[in-house]
Amino acid sequence: MPKPLPFVPPSEISLGAIKASCAQCSMHQLCLPMGLDEADISRLDQIIGRRRRLVRDERLYQMDEPFRNLYAIRFGHFKTYQVNAGGEQQITGFQMAGELLGMDAISADHHHCDAVALEDSEVCEIPFSRLEELFGQVPTLLRHFHRIMSQEITREQNVMLLLGNMRAEQRFAVFLVNLSARYAARGYAANSFQLRMSREDIGNYLGLTIESVSRLLSRFKKQGWIKVDKREMTLLDPVMLKAMAAGTEHCSPMS
Repeated sequence: MPKPLPFVPPSEISLGAIKASCAQCSMHQLCLPMGLDEADISRLDQIIGRRRRLVRDERLYQMDEPFRNLYAIRFGHFKTYQVNAGGEQQITGFQMAGELLGMDAISADHHHCDAVALEDSEVCEIPFSRLEELFGQVPTLLRHFHRIMSQEITREQNVMLLLGNMRAEQRFAVFLVNLSARYAARGYAANSFQLRMSREDIGNYLGLTIESVSRLLSRFKKQGWIKVDKREMTLLDPVMLKAMAAGTEHCSPMS
């Protein structure tokens, strides 16, 4: 199981002096395409500017900020959100180690959302102009980047379906099954993990009130599908949850 480095407050380190090394990173199998040789990984190492550490609730970038870097999450969790004209937040996603932040800004040269750390986290800064130059030298890396962008588009489409056509219990089942799969891909337990985000954030993301999220947690617990201890989530019946997520199983409407 990959273990994060101990967190050091930004005031105690020189951020610009911390260089990333892709070959030694526990997340490199998720960030990088299979088949890159040592020379290609070395080229990528040379363009990565620094590792940047953020404390909980610290903003990585904000809406309308000029686009310069992509950010590979080395450890920790983030949320992205947009703010409407009324000042209300709409969470657009939760991101974890091995994923890239900032791709929303590529087309318009500015960010379309804010990205905030949900806990003490670390990212690798990747200057996009230098990455584009590297694509011409390493076609495998370009194909991998296209695959990541395709996954992001698919995820956004799935969120639209989630908010538009699914009942509350199906939305919540999809959310849990998705987290389970993402943790499993990172070598962690698929059916036991911590919810890094608050119930309020989960509700915002799923288009539900915090009261609805609490009722869903209580119902799923009563049915024996999950176990919850503070933020520790255990999926006791993942088969049932996957069936609910797929829409082949239903539970009675919430009162």
